[in-house]
Amino acid sequence: MERIKKGIYQHFKGNGYLVLGEVTHSETREILVLYIPLYGKFQMFVRPKAMFLEEVNEPGLNYTGPRFRYIGES
Repeated sequence: MERIKKGIYQHFKGNGYLVLGEVTHSETREILVLYIPLYGKFQMFVRPKAMFLEEVNEPGLNYTGPRFRYIGES
């Protein structure tokens, strides 16, 4: 799997996120995405890369597509 691009992503519900890069869980070796929501307290979070890149199906929102969409460089 390719390394995730650093930059700005948009969640399918509309909010923006700054992706800082990938990190590796020290015990499981799972690849995680390190990001900062561009709203609220601007805290850092991690999410499994597979989940970050997955396709979602939200019938209530009439949406099927990527959970996060790359917008561009920060």
